[in-house]
Amino acid sequence: MRAVRERIPVVVQHNPRGRLLAARGLWTGAELVVTLGIVLLLLVAHQLWWTNRQARAGAAHTVQALQHDWGEPAPGPPETVVPESTADDDSPAVGAGEKGEDGKGRGTDPAPAATAPRRSQAYAVIRIPRIGLTAPVAQGISRSGVLDKGYVGHYPGTAQPGGSGNFALAAHRNTHGEPFRYINRLRRGDRLTVETRDTVYTYTVDKTLPQTGAGDSGVVAAVPRSNVKPYVGYRAAGSYVTLTTCTPEFTSRYRLVVWGKLTDVRGK
Repeated sequence: MRAVRERIPVVVQHNPRGRLLAARGLWTGAELVVTLGIVLLLLVAHQLWWTNRQARAGAAHTVQALQHDWGEPAPGPPETVVPESTADDDSPAVGAGEKGEDGKGRGTDPAPAATAPRRSQAYAVIRIPRIGLTAPVAQGISRSGVLDKGYVGHYPGTAQPGGSGNFALAAHRNTHGEPFRYINRLRRGDRLTVETRDTVYTYTVDKTLPQTGAGDSGVVAAVPRSNVKPYVGYRAAGSYVTLTTCTPEFTSRYRLVVWGKLTDVRGK
C-alpha cells in the first residue's frame, strides 16, 4: 500500500498593527534626521553668514559714530599716507619730520601716544588698504564685549597707538565680521593706519609668523619675539604693531602673527 502523505497546512498570521508601528517608527526617524539636518544647516548659516552681516553692520556704525564724535566726514577708500622709506630691521625708531603751517605734525614727527580707554570702549579706527579693512579698535580682547562685535581688540597691557613698545591687536579670522580673515595676504611694505581723535599713526608691515602656539606670549611682548620660534621677531626696542588671529581657518589651534613698525605720525 502506498503511504498516504498528509499535508500540514501552514497558517500565516498577519500583524497589521506591528507593520503600522514599524512604518511609523521609520517615518518618525526620517523626520528627525531631516529636522536635525535643517537645524545644523541653519546653525552653519547663522555662524558663517548672519554673524558676519550683523557684526560688519555694527562695526561700520561704530566707525561712523567715532568719526562723527571727532567732527570728521566719513572717509572714502583707504589711502596710503606714509613715505616709501622704512626703518631698518632692528631699529624702528621714528625720525624727526617737518611741521606744517598749522603747527601740526607731518612726516614722522612724533606725537603723543593715545591714552588707555575704558574696557571694551571703541576708541580708534584701523585701516588696511591691502585687504580692504576698515574697523573700530576697542580696548580688550573679550569675545562678547569686543571680538564678536566685529571689532579689532587691543591687548591690555600693551602699548597704545604710536607709543613706545608693542601695540598688539587681535580679531576673528572667521565669523563675527572676520576682520583679520585675510591678514595672511599682507606683505612686507604694506601700510596700515590707526586713527584716533587727534592723530593718524601709520605702520609698515615688516614680518609675518605664519603659525605659532596659542600661548606664545612673546609675540605681543614690548619687543615682540616668538617664544616658540625665537629666531622670528625683533631684538631692539621700538614702536611696533602686532596683528594676531587664529589659524588654520575655522580652527583656533594656532595663531597667525603679522608685525609692523611705526613709520609715520600725523596730527589732524
